Amino acid sequence: KSNISALSPLQRHKTESIKNSGLFFFICSFMVAAPIFGYLGDRFNRKVILSGGIFFWSIVTLSSSFISKENYWLFVLSRGLVGIGESSYSSISPTIIGDLFTNNSRTTMLSIFYLAIPLGSGLGYILGYTAKKAAGDWHWALRVSPVLGITVGTLILLFVPEPKRGSVDQMGGRIKANTSWLCDMKALAKNRSYVFSSLASAAVSFATGAFGLWIPMYLARAQVVQKTPEACTKASCSNTNSLIFGAITCVTGLLGVVIGAATTRLCRQKTERADPLVCAVSMLGSAIFICLIFVVAKKSIIGAYVCIFIGETLLFLNWAITADILMFVIIPTRRATAVAIQSFTSHLLGDAGSPYLIGLISEALQKNYTMSALWRFLSLGYALMLCPFIIILGGMFFLATALFFLDDREKAEKQKSQSAESGPELTQAVLTVTLVKCAYLDFYQLPPYSCIHIFLF
Repeated sequence: KSNISALSPLQRHKTESIKNSGLFFFICSFMVAAPIFGYLGDRFNRKVILSGGIFFWSIVTLSSSFISKENYWLFVLSRGLVGIGESSYSSISPTIIGDLFTNNSRTTMLSIFYLAIPLGSGLGYILGYTAKKAAGDWHWALRVSPVLGITVGTLILLFVPEPKRGSVDQMGGRIKANTSWLCDMKALAKNRSYVFSSLASAAVSFATGAFGLWIPMYLARAQVVQKTPEACTKASCSNTNSLIFGAITCVTGLLGVVIGAATTRLCRQKTERADPLVCAVSMLGSAIFICLIFVVAKKSIIGAYVCIFIGETLLFLNWAITADILMFVIIPTRRATAVAIQSFTSHLLGDAGSPYLIGLISEALQKNYTMSALWRFLSLGYALMLCPFIIILGGMFFLATALFFLDDREKAEKQKSQSAESGPELTQAVLTVTLVKCAYLDFYQLPPYSCIHIFLF
């Protein structure tokens, strides 16, 4: 998913245009695709839709690596279309897991799934950096991941089951019908736990998106201030901070989701509000260590890496728990739409704009003072200080979620119970009407197959 390290040479080629147009196309493609995949995921075969999105993403990514400089706008458009593929698997995958597992086992499986977010981002740094360095061309970073995507999409089609929606929650019952998309959206807007947890998720995405692009550069500038390396003046500089940061992201992602799942299961024995409370505490703790990054980076790169490690671990604690909160408060036939809208909100308010916003703030601060190496380092640090405040705001949103969590979960349970109970009654009513119609046909001596036709249609 992430090949950010490959963008370094590209950033020097029409940088401002890439920031504006690439961001615009990505937001537009995701904005259009997410509600569509959410709607389809609640009504049709999910693994076919999921695999189709992965295949589309892989083909577009591979094709974009062969676009020349003369067709620059085509490259920007192709990178924006990645949002279509991303919206498919981010909307549908959690709902399949939600219908295969329940309670603590679902928390564990969602943790394994959401491990792919930080782990994939971290591996993207490493894979992109390694491919670019081995081939001497950044295009190769876009040619490795599509092979993995096509392989995974094929395995999903062949081996992943398609469970009935709500089969696990209903313990054998079935939810008979879907409501309209407009009705789904109204129900989601009234679900306070869903709204607040979605806003908190956007705060996490804001921070991770900004860190992914700017923290390696911030640490490189810190090393220049410490006079560890010489300031880079070449077109392409060798910088291992992206590689180290990617490795830290992989490890903290693994630790975060594992610790988050274990902590939530333990806290559920003490309080029924454990899920949102664990998320809130972890985010507030993360904000403290992320603030410390900008305090210690000027004198100690190792100290900065330690703060990054602890801060990211706490930040990644809530990836799977947020999805589990959604599974508790949203009925099964509405979950794909809910995940799609939540994912869209996270991107729109989070990582789609945060790197650009941090860059704007840093550039605005640099214009007001002399362009020294120290001030370039400090201005970027001051801009990044916005992230811990956003994280604190996200923690407050999770606390608000905890206030309404039990009420919204109870409402969802009642809706599922009513749907399950109405199933046998509806079947009995259909059979009764059918028998009456068949008796009518028999009275008027119509052909026997007419009864079968009525029963089917």
